[in-house]
Amino acid sequence: MELQGKKVLVFGSGKSGIGAADLLAAVGACPVIYDGNADTDKEAVVHKTNGTYDTEVYAGELPAEVQASLDIVVLSPGVPTDLPLVQSFYEQGLPVWGEVELAYRAGKGEVLAITGTNGKTTTTALLGKIMQDARESVFVVGNIGTPYTSKALEMREDSVTVAEISSFQLETIEKFAPKVSAILNITEDHLNRHHTMEEYIRVKELITKNQGPSDICVLNYEDEVLREFGRHITPEAVYFSSVRTLEKGIYLDGDKIVLRTKADEIPVVRTGELKLLGQHNFENVMAAVAMAYYAGVPMESIRASICAFTAVEHRIEYVTEKNGVAYYNDSKGTNPDAAIKGIQAMNRPTLLIGGGYDKESSYDEWIQSFDGKVRYLVLIGQTKEKIKEAAERLGFTDIILCGDLEEAVKVCAAKAEPGDAVLLSPACASWGQFDNYEQRGDMFKEYVRKL
Repeated sequence: MELQGKKVLVFGSGKSGIGAADLLAAVGACPVIYDGNADTDKEAVVHKTNGTYDTEVYAGELPAEVQASLDIVVLSPGVPTDLPLVQSFYEQGLPVWGEVELAYRAGKGEVLAITGTNGKTTTTALLGKIMQDARESVFVVGNIGTPYTSKALEMREDSVTVAEISSFQLETIEKFAPKVSAILNITEDHLNRHHTMEEYIRVKELITKNQGPSDICVLNYEDEVLREFGRHITPEAVYFSSVRTLEKGIYLDGDKIVLRTKADEIPVVRTGELKLLGQHNFENVMAAVAMAYYAGVPMESIRASICAFTAVEHRIEYVTEKNGVAYYNDSKGTNPDAAIKGIQAMNRPTLLIGGGYDKESSYDEWIQSFDGKVRYLVLIGQTKEKIKEAAERLGFTDIILCGDLEEAVKVCAAKAEPGDAVLLSPACASWGQFDNYEQRGDMFKEYVRKL
C-alpha cells in the first residue's frame, strides 16, 4: 500500500471514520480525525479509536496549516462531496477516497458488492450466509453495520468479502472492483444529497465502473433503468425477474425459482421452502443466488443456505402479539418504496406508524399502496405534516399526529382491535429523533414489550 508515512485526514468521527483511522494507523499512515460539528467531544473521539496510536482531532474549523500538510483525504459516507471544504480538497489536488476505497486497497481476496435503493441489507445478509456456509474466510461488511475498514487487514488471498454499498459510498470509489456486483432496483431516495434522480442513478451505476468483461453484474429486469443499463456495461449482465420467464437469468415461475444459463435450466427452490415472505424477498433471494452461483458456489450448497435463512432484524420483523394485535418492526423502511413493501406484506387490517426525517421524498405512491389495509396512519417526526397533507389530498383522512414514537405505540395499542396489526414502517430516515434506523426499531420493540 502507498500509505506508509502519509498524513491522512479522516473526515467524520462515526463508526466508519474510526474504522478508517484505525486501519490507517495499522498500515503506518498518520491519521488526523476531523468532524465538521464544532460541539464534537474530541476526547470521546480519541477513546473510540483502538488506542494503539496518538491522533489529532479537529472539530468545526479545520486549520489551514493542517489542510496544507495533508497527503490524502478519506471521507465517511455521511459527508457530502459537494461541501465547500471537500471541494477545496479536490482543488488542492488531494486524492479524496471514501472508506470503501480505502478498505478495498487494504484488503485481499474477491469482493461481491450489492447496491440498490431497497433490499440491500437482506440480500447482503443472505449472500453472506451462502458464502459463509461454502467458504472458509468470509467477511460481511459495509452499510450492513460492520465498517469495511475494520475487517480489511484480516483478509487473505482466499477471502470473500460480501459488501453492502450505499450511493454515498459509491461517490468516492477509484479502483474498487467487485468480481460480482448487483444493483437490485433504483427508486427515488436521498435526493437531499444527490439533488436529481439522474445523479442518483449515475452514482448507483458506478458499482460497475472498474469491472472487467469476465466479471458479473446482477440486475433487476423489471427496473427499466437497469434493464437498459445492462445493455451497455463491460461486465456480463445477469438479470432477475419476479414477473416473467427469462431466456437467460434467474426468474420466478409460479412458486418456483429457476436459474437459466447458456447451457442449463437449473431448479433452485420452491418459495414455500423459504422462511422469507413476499415478492420483494423472492427478488432478494434471486439476486443472492445469482451472485453466489457466478462466484462459484455449487447450487446444492446455495439451496441449503437459502432455505435455512431467516428475516433480517428491522425488516418486516415480527415483534410480538398483545391482546390479539400483532406488532411488526419495519424500521428499515427508510423511504417510500421500502415502506410500500412493508404494507404489501401485511395480511390483516393495519395501524401504520410513519414519518421521520425529511429526505425530500414524495409520499403519494406510498399512500396509494395502502389498498384499504390501513385503518389509521399514525405520524411522527419532521415529515408528519407533509405526509398528512399528501394523504388528505389523496382522500385518506384517518390520521393521528403524535409527538414521538412512544406516544405513537400507545395510541396504536389503544385504537387496535384483535386481529389487527401495528406496523412501524416510517418511509423516512430516523435522523433527528434517533441515531439510526436500528435504534428506532429497537426503541419500537421496547415500547411494544412495555405495553
